[in-house]
Amino acid sequence: MSSGGDGVSGAALVEAVAAIFAAAGIAPADAALVAEDLVAADVEGVASHGVNLVPMYVDRIRAGSVSKASGGEIVSDRDAAVVIDARDALGQLTARQAVALAVDRARRHGLAAASVRNAFHFGTAGRYARMMADQGCVGVVMSNTRPLMPAPGGAEPLTGNNPIAIVAPSDAAFSPEIDMALSAVAMGRIRNAAASGQSIPAGWAADQSGAATTDPKAAIAGMLLPAAGPKGFGLAFLVDLLCGGLSDGAIGAEVAPLYGDPVRPYRCAQLFLAIDVGHFVAPGAFAARARTELDRVAASRRAPGVDRVYAPGELAFAARREAGDRCRVAPAALNALVEAGRVLGVDVQSMLSSPRSIT
Repeated sequence: MSSGGDGVSGAALVEAVAAIFAAAGIAPADAALVAEDLVAADVEGVASHGVNLVPMYVDRIRAGSVSKASGGEIVSDRDAAVVIDARDALGQLTARQAVALAVDRARRHGLAAASVRNAFHFGTAGRYARMMADQGCVGVVMSNTRPLMPAPGGAEPLTGNNPIAIVAPSDAAFSPEIDMALSAVAMGRIRNAAASGQSIPAGWAADQSGAATTDPKAAIAGMLLPAAGPKGFGLAFLVDLLCGGLSDGAIGAEVAPLYGDPVRPYRCAQLFLAIDVGHFVAPGAFAARARTELDRVAASRRAPGVDRVYAPGELAFAARREAGDRCRVAPAALNALVEAGRVLGVDVQSMLSSPRSIT
């Protein structure tokens, strides 16, 4: 099965992914939410966080390291500071739980945070920061992962390529947004290079000895390098500490490999911070200033040969707008999705085979 041309129907893809999760024992309403979040990543062109994750998620659900629960348990509640024990529930579900709590408490106190321990992968951090921005809050979301990066000059992985996302409210068509992992490049791109027999640029990764490498296989066996050297490492280190430390959860090597033993819980930790702008300034005034700043970027002078410059968040917005109800998915990811469905008795191919769904 291949997704070519204009891709597959996004709605059909959400339905198929939700059916797979439901067949694996996830409540149908929960399955639909997780499916929406995964497909949204593919729509934005972030395939590493899209439906190619479904087989791994299903393997973990079936092996028991991912719970079938609809959310986590609040284990500490101190008004503007909440701690959730996810108890290995799907990350998209506990992320939405944390967003709702953080926004609700920020409404009362101006800002609030929900930290999450014993969590599972939640997809793209920016999606949940955007949910907070849509409700008038600056949203800050971060997560730790297993160690993948050494300290500058080091030869031992100490911290993960931990993502951080910040989104601010705006009355423009899109909000100012950053969503980034802190390695020079995602491991998924290195795996893609290895699969296609291509080398990787210098500065992406190091081998097991700590020496820089352009061999993707040596990189996979070795370590990712931090973005911007000590700056990226320092920020990743602090994200790790804040996520694990504020939740009393896992830090560093206490987080398991995502693609490791499916019986072993992942145990990452996450932090969700909401800042209600209305407690500081008039919400409309803030949103208008955000639009003005976005416009200033778009109108800025361009370097020779550059057609246009993009404001933070604009490329993701453009991808969503241009996709409409279509979603491009790599043939290998679609084939894996079909196989995951077959194992669970879900005919994914039929669900995606509307006249304009697969080409």
